[in-house]
Amino acid sequence: MKAVVALGANLEIPEEAIELALGLLREATDVLGVSSFYKTKPVGGPPQPDYVNAVCILESDLPAMDLLHVLQGIEKSMGRVRTEHWGPRVIDLDLITYGEILSKDNELTLPHPRAHERAFVLQPWLEIDPNAHLITHGAVSELLAHLPAGQ
Repeated sequence: MKAVVALGANLEIPEEAIELALGLLREATDVLGVSSFYKTKPVGGPPQPDYVNAVCILESDLPAMDLLHVLQGIEKSMGRVRTEHWGPRVIDLDLITYGEILSKDNELTLPHPRAHERAFVLQPWLEIDPNAHLITHGAVSELLAHLPAGQ
């Protein structure tokens, strides 16, 4: 099943962290495409360095919760510590969509609840999938076009 994963980092050397996370994803799944890296301002949280963001598309046969646990395991293995909501991080891996699965589980919401309002997710996703569609929200190109400037 096709999955869209957003990657972000803003501590240490973010580009290297994203490359390492992609390498680990390649060991666990089939990575079908990876966007360019985008430098973005932080959204919410305390004052912190700019982020480097990317999106990748995976193919996996894992159940959605198991794929989420793979992502969380990669984060943990890379030193991610969840101490501050929207705080700086060495790596962040968010499962944006997984096939057409809809989930409102306490641990996993699909599609990601804020993906439709985040240019740092939509722009790199659109780069690697010009026909991208976010279930429950519509065409990624339209979502991106309607975001306020600076999102």
